[in-house]
Amino acid sequence: MTSEFKPLVFSGVQPTGNLHLGNYLGAIRKFVALQENNDCIYCVVDLHALTAQLVHEDMPGQIRSITAAFLAAGIDPKKHIVFNQSAVPQHAELAWIFNCVARLGWMNRMTQFKDKAGKDREQASLGLYAYPSLMAADILVYRATHVPVGDDQKQHLELARDIAMKFNLDYMEHIRRTGYGIDITVGDEPVHAYFPMVEPLIDGPAPRVMSLRDGTKKMSKSDASDLSRINLMDDEEAISRKIRKAKTDPEGLPSEIAGLANRPEADNLVGIYAALADRSKADVLAEFGGQQFSVFKPALVDLAVHTLAPINAEMRRLMADPGHIDSVLRDGSERARARAEVTMTQVRDIIGFIH
Repeated sequence: MTSEFKPLVFSGVQPTGNLHLGNYLGAIRKFVALQENNDCIYCVVDLHALTAQLVHEDMPGQIRSITAAFLAAGIDPKKHIVFNQSAVPQHAELAWIFNCVARLGWMNRMTQFKDKAGKDREQASLGLYAYPSLMAADILVYRATHVPVGDDQKQHLELARDIAMKFNLDYMEHIRRTGYGIDITVGDEPVHAYFPMVEPLIDGPAPRVMSLRDGTKKMSKSDASDLSRINLMDDEEAISRKIRKAKTDPEGLPSEIAGLANRPEADNLVGIYAALADRSKADVLAEFGGQQFSVFKPALVDLAVHTLAPINAEMRRLMADPGHIDSVLRDGSERARARAEVTMTQVRDIIGFIH
């Protein structure tokens, strides 16, 4: 695909529960790296939070906590945009239009809905069913070109491309008439497009951080046991306690990666060390192979504390000053609204709404 769309990175994090080490290694650390060479918009997707739970007792606190994590990890809200989704109503407006573009067959293929709705799908909310359409609007209301995604969101990004392509094809003559389009090629097909074909940003294999209590399950905010995860707000003592209590097996660490097969807890701890140190698992095993966990765990504690303690301290400082966080969100929301309104004004013209 060739394109003249201005490169722009968009991503969002849902404010449901405490952020943990998996969120940091899998997403937020990548956001920080991407801002060095890209124009970035980072969003706290609070509208999406309603699909997980309708009534939240501390929605403002959850929104501020995600924002504090962004800032503490090193995202620059002056050079880039940090805001909360509900403060930019153009997201919801474009989502409705995309609800009319998307086909039921496309939505029925979304495996995350099937997983989250479970067996009793009749009791699932319409929002949970339609939220991939809102996700497409989140991205395309800024005509973003790239999104950092994990494996669980690749299907939703494909849906965003399908929605963009159908809008472009259905409205191609309107787009041409209004003068807002760009000539692109999708495969071998020339398209006069308004929305870009957004591309996934996959920077190497994402570290898959698993539960400290069960190496076969992902680290999760919703796990009943707080010992299963390292929260970004955990202090040094909590980090140390959780790693020392992390489930292991009686064998020592192998010298080769093949030796981690069928040892999910050992594989998880080695993977966490490798991700925090920005090294390969093979490199970590070359150093610690043959050692017992009684040697490896203290080294992992030291590394985790060294990496996370500064983020933890800065998050606590920021959370103690909610007025500052709110001012960052206000500034970001104003700048995001200005960009989003340009898109929506043009979309209304393309569709033929009078405004």
